[in-house]
Amino acid sequence: MNQTRQNPVREPGGREQNFVSAVVYLQGGEARILRFFKTLAEQLETHFAQYELVAVDDAADPAAVAALRRWAASCPKPLTILHMSLRQGLEASMNAGLDAAIGDYVYEFDSTELPYDPALIFTAYQTAQKGSDIVSVCPARSRGLGSGLFYRVFNANSRSAYRLRTDAFRLVSRRAINRVHAASPHLPYRKAAYAACGLRMTDLEFDGQLTDRAAGRFALAADSLLLYTDAGFKLSAGVALAMMALALAELAYTLIVFLTGHPITGWTTTMFVLTLGFAGVFAVLTIVIKYLSLLVDLNFKRQKYLIESIEKIQK
Repeated sequence: MNQTRQNPVREPGGREQNFVSAVVYLQGGEARILRFFKTLAEQLETHFAQYELVAVDDAADPAAVAALRRWAASCPKPLTILHMSLRQGLEASMNAGLDAAIGDYVYEFDSTELPYDPALIFTAYQTAQKGSDIVSVCPARSRGLGSGLFYRVFNANSRSAYRLRTDAFRLVSRRAINRVHAASPHLPYRKAAYAACGLRMTDLEFDGQLTDRAAGRFALAADSLLLYTDAGFKLSAGVALAMMALALAELAYTLIVFLTGHPITGWTTTMFVLTLGFAGVFAVLTIVIKYLSLLVDLNFKRQKYLIESIEKIQK
């Protein structure tokens, strides 16, 4: 397997000799996708002697894919297009792209949006050369209340020393990719897996904001909180303690009524307590079942994604 080279190697002309891959999730119309790839190729051609482009077509706009194919015919380096069999979502599609990439360093572009200075693409690599295996390029402003709440809950319950936040793209070393795949062949949430792998992470910030939102983020957020944090355990423990406190309160109430000599026979109160108690039990069981379903998915469902075809375009 390729390993991270901490000391940069340059050719006489000044370009880096480390092989880099850029994996891009195709999103948006023809004009935006072409603009993104032209900008990306220009940055990589300027700074790297060896690189590859990997585009993931997850039911993207056919016109945009055709235009990208025509542009790639004149690109100085090869372009690989992974055509997914059906729409499988961002994480599964990007995992397919990561498996196809062969670089010592891999850029992960979850979107073709360009709200940042393109020079940050090479700045991320320079930062990695100073000892960071994961470099995230992040907007200064969060893009929504939902994502902000998720990151607050995640970071509050995560055991990682590094905090997650919204990012535009990231650069990961081959060592980081190898480590997270050694821990689990499935990456339900790449960003959280990198934060949990124990390697050094660095954030680079730009003055801007992202507008793209991938579908299915709620389910991804729930899975990530269960897999990479203690939030599920704390929630189930909290529900169990609340039900225990309610049961003790009912016991105290029963003893007080009995000792005062004025017992009250009430079906409503009893049923109310029983209903709440069963509700708490079922809440805990729901979380346990969710954990079990995740274990089944991670250990027994070996098919991570479905690829229809792989297209290699070279000048």
